[in-house]
Amino acid sequence: MIQRNETSTAALLDWLDGLLGSYQPAFDVQQVIAPRVGAHQRDSHAEFVFWTPELLEQRVPAGDVFLECLEPQTPPDLARARQQASFKRTRIPMERAEAYSFVCVDGLTAGSRDQIGTFYRLVWRDTAGDWHQILDPMAWSLPYGAFAPAEFYDIASLQHDRADTEYWQAQNTAEVVKLGPPVNIQQIHVPTATAGGTLASLATLYNRLAEKVRAGLPLEPSERLFAGYDAVQLLPVEPTTVYEAGPGFWQEEEDGDLLQVDLTRPDTTNWGYDVVIAGMATVNPCLLETGRPDELVDFACALHNFPRPKRLILDVVFGHSDNQGTDVLNSNWFAGPNMYGQNMNYKNPTVRALMLELQRRKVNFGADGVRVDGAQDFKWWDAEAETLRHDDEYLQSMADIVQDVAGTKYRPWFIFEDGRPWPQEDWELSSTYRAVIDGQRDEDVFQWGPLTFAHNTPFLYGFWPSKWWRIREILNHGSNWISGCANHDTLRRGTQVDTKLNVNTRLGQTRMEILDKAYDNPAIQLVTYAAFPGVPMDFLNASARASWGFIRNQDDKYGVKVVAEEAISLKWQVDEYSYSLPQSFPRLKAMGFETRDSLARFMEFLPALVEVTDYDLNVIAKLLAEVDPMLDGPRPLTVQVLKEIARAWMDDMHEYCNVARHHSLLSETQTEFNHQLRDFRRARPWLRDNLGDRDRFDYQRPVNGTVLFSSLRHGPDGEQVFMVAHMEGGPTEEFDPLRMPIQGLEGFGWQVALRTTPIGDDFIGGPLSLHDSMGLVYTRQL
Repeated sequence: MIQRNETSTAALLDWLDGLLGSYQPAFDVQQVIAPRVGAHQRDSHAEFVFWTPELLEQRVPAGDVFLECLEPQTPPDLARARQQASFKRTRIPMERAEAYSFVCVDGLTAGSRDQIGTFYRLVWRDTAGDWHQILDPMAWSLPYGAFAPAEFYDIASLQHDRADTEYWQAQNTAEVVKLGPPVNIQQIHVPTATAGGTLASLATLYNRLAEKVRAGLPLEPSERLFAGYDAVQLLPVEPTTVYEAGPGFWQEEEDGDLLQVDLTRPDTTNWGYDVVIAGMATVNPCLLETGRPDELVDFACALHNFPRPKRLILDVVFGHSDNQGTDVLNSNWFAGPNMYGQNMNYKNPTVRALMLELQRRKVNFGADGVRVDGAQDFKWWDAEAETLRHDDEYLQSMADIVQDVAGTKYRPWFIFEDGRPWPQEDWELSSTYRAVIDGQRDEDVFQWGPLTFAHNTPFLYGFWPSKWWRIREILNHGSNWISGCANHDTLRRGTQVDTKLNVNTRLGQTRMEILDKAYDNPAIQLVTYAAFPGVPMDFLNASARASWGFIRNQDDKYGVKVVAEEAISLKWQVDEYSYSLPQSFPRLKAMGFETRDSLARFMEFLPALVEVTDYDLNVIAKLLAEVDPMLDGPRPLTVQVLKEIARAWMDDMHEYCNVARHHSLLSETQTEFNHQLRDFRRARPWLRDNLGDRDRFDYQRPVNGTVLFSSLRHGPDGEQVFMVAHMEGGPTEEFDPLRMPIQGLEGFGWQVALRTTPIGDDFIGGPLSLHDSMGLVYTRQL
């Protein structure tokens, strides 16, 4: 029987009253309370604490506030696309202490890997007798997303049963361990990383790869994509926005004491950054094959139990909330609108404490590192000075959180993406990319470096000479930067570049070949791994030469506008052959865009009309319908049909970007070269350091139409690493790299360590001519 536990509820009331009535600073008090907010298993009972200032603001009496427990009559199958389910409803009166509503309850079912738990939410009654709900933003499990009741979950058992305990115990070398940086990182978007598109399928991939590595078996090109990395950084795995126009994943009707619920398995597609803050402590159900948050722990274990353990880095988004967040969080969480949706109210002590607690809970799934998205967006309004200020104290608080996994207390390694003074117009010139590095106490805090940020286009002529000043900064200050040109943001921006610009046609015969090679370029990889300091990062979709873009199918109001902005990617990433494949773009083909040309023609008109009509969908639909000759596609062309086309584009592009679709096209030589390059860097961890007095990095002068980079690095053990790379331009005349006029290069003993294609394995030295994207690495032991 589900019933209130009076003794435990009274004890909780005394505890809260004592804290809230103390003279301690408000933030200190809220930090003590925050770990108990949400739902927790406490011995034989369940404890529920909600922060509900809106009930005080609306003067809702405590007697009208209840915890609503929803016990499934038959446990729903979380693997089914859609089903009907009945839930027995029990309402338990809650207590209140200032802005907190709480109660302790006996008789609930705790969810686990093997069973579905009781669902719950807070409900309150107004003076008209109507019921309203408040969902739990601190939940451990949200099988139907952040906009549906949460599941009461046994998080302690999830942690107790994890399979990487030995890994964590091996880290336990101090009272609080501080984890440092890995050698390199692979960035992965879970839904497009495998055919299954879930954390479970990704964990299976790593477990199978581990078996082959242990057995010493040769790897396929598709397997080498994932091999040789010390860390995996997942794009955000938090719950994101839902369909603006519905339907919801949880739709209910009352039936006496029962709720009849139409349940839909969450199926939104999103690149991960459209968060609503609520639910940040758990996992986006769209990424879960089983609907169980245990899959994130399983993935962490797959990495940690690899023959050479890999680290897990979680990408967290606390700098903003999508506007949909206002539908699930009270107004005290927000500080006003911004370009992404809503600013967070960092100066509110409860909001500040709860957001830090959400982070702590999430990282406790077993992450070794944290990447903070958009750190320049953490701001607060200084009313006295009438200006916005960066909340660097909050960023420091994020890095100070102590995690506890398998008995090991530790502070994770931290990366901050911080481009301040972005969005100031001259940010690309004025950003130092060192604001957080210089401002925090830890020596191993990292930021994204200048070549890792969005607006990098290595497929345009003149890119490398134009970035020379930034390259000099990397060489001198890059030891605490993430390096590399290919990530989720740079590749997306690359596909939005005007194709009429001065494109480097030496990279390939088609735009697809040019884009693919630009972001999986042997010469760039040589410079990143064999010359630049810092920690290199590669993006899986770029390494696989798969497509990528702004993937989000939830928009109703602005969905057509988003697709119009993405339309140019059709020129960069889709040719006639790839479009013609039966598995490609099935929804758009069914709508009448049977060929790429027919879709491309439609997409030529759409962006122009979005701009000239100031995004008036009625006018856009009317003008598109009147184009002569007639555009292909559905008829009649209405606003609703435009929205359906936009949704079809997003869903088809999401499938088209899946890396598994590109396995058959992978290059044996390129994947092997990249793998060897990662092994080369791992064997020389000293390359992470800034260039020393004896080190050299320069480009050939005069340029004479060829950007030729050269680097000479000196290791602490007496090893020298010499690299030469052709970045862009015409072919060089035949020359011997070891005869270049570089101080320290003189003498004998050099051996070729790495060769890009088409340089063969039979090349062991001597003169040669380098073409675009070619390069060599030599080593010598003094």
